[in-house]
Amino acid sequence: MRTMPAFLACLLLFAACGGDADEATPASTTTTPASTTTTPASTTTTSTGAAGLDPTRLPVGDGQHSTTPQEGFVMTCQAEFPENAPGAQVEGPWFNGDGTWDATAKAVVDGEVEWPARLETEVVDGVRTFTGNDLPDHPTGEFPVAEDDDAAQYDRNPNAIAEQVLDVEIPAEPVVADEATCVGGEVGIVLTGAALFNAFDAGGRDAVAWETQDACSGHPQDHGAYHYHSLTSCLADPGDGQSTLLGYAYDGFGIYGPRGADGVELTNADLDECHGTTSEVMWEGELVEMYHYVATREFPYTVGCFRGTPLQTSFEG
Repeated sequence: MRTMPAFLACLLLFAACGGDADEATPASTTTTPASTTTTPASTTTTSTGAAGLDPTRLPVGDGQHSTTPQEGFVMTCQAEFPENAPGAQVEGPWFNGDGTWDATAKAVVDGEVEWPARLETEVVDGVRTFTGNDLPDHPTGEFPVAEDDDAAQYDRNPNAIAEQVLDVEIPAEPVVADEATCVGGEVGIVLTGAALFNAFDAGGRDAVAWETQDACSGHPQDHGAYHYHSLTSCLADPGDGQSTLLGYAYDGFGIYGPRGADGVELTNADLDECHGTTSEVMWEGELVEMYHYVATREFPYTVGCFRGTPLQTSFEG
């Protein structure tokens, strides 16, 4: 069985589920796209001293959804999840049987398919706009998953990757709202040009743990939209200090990699109920103290709820 490369398991950033497409159509969230190319350099996020997680014993997040903000959960707008929803058909051998899973042993969908990715951004009148085709700027696996692919034993994603109309608008100057709001199936846009979904598969299971993805932690849903459920390791996050900006949530706040200013990996214990924190980060070319989300290896991976106010809830504007 081909397993996740060690460097991917180590980062496991935007690890996406390997079969949303066949499982359920993620609630497209349309956020007013923030188009601008902010290249955050080392920034300053303070870690509370959390030790790195063991990639061979990551907690499974099945059923960890809530109607209120809660650390380690997703505050989802979806009240119930169907019991027999499509998705991974078999529990892979990477599950440890004690509520944890081994990211270093997970099957990976084969293939290195190149795509004509397109993502354009601009900021006008306080709105950041992203337009593109939802195709990533990195190679993907071959979908539908081939019968002779080892990953097909666990998750036979039958969907083919297809170009989409990506039109997202998000606040260019996001503001923390008085109350957090729930998230739909989609939560943001990654700088690779592809969509970011929440941490669940169609049945309310931990999509990153259950579904097989390609080597960049992505896969298509039933309409062919390629997406991630966690941060992709195919997006550069150089250096050993503060992680860089890797994407935007629909409420306009940035999504940064897992390292704090001291280079220490952050975990749920360092973050608030929406999976974010306030610290110094590079934003629009300047070091600014502001709220932002952190992409970690621990469920819910990226955005647990919206701390700001989205302009959209789907990538089709």
